[in-house]
Amino acid sequence: QVQLVESGGGLVQPGGSLRLSCAASGSIFGVNNMAWYRRAPGKERQLVASITGSGRTNYADFVEGRFTLSRDNAKNTMYLQINSLKPEDTAVYYCNADVLSALGLRNYWGQGTQVTVSS
Repeated sequence: QVQLVESGGGLVQPGGSLRLSCAASGSIFGVNNMAWYRRAPGKERQLVASITGSGRTNYADFVEGRFTLSRDNAKNTMYLQINSLKPEDTAVYYCNADVLSALGLRNYWGQGTQVTVSS
């Protein structure tokens, strides 16, 4: 059974930083594209950033250079470094990944991690 587990969320003051992690576990043969999404209160889910298996990244315009996405393929883990946090970054952040396992290539979601930016 494949699982995506996020960690690293929390309460932070404006201007602060957080590092989110997403680890894929289970009987995994490989992890292809990975991505972070977020859903703010009262808003639709939006793509934050994505990374291919080879490490090519893509960011939403609102990131404005404040976020850095990386991955460790040996650990099947993705990291999102978030700097200069703003109150509007408050949201539940979800990990998404295309995982190859005995069940084939499937898309999975994590349970989400809350990020709250407030003074």
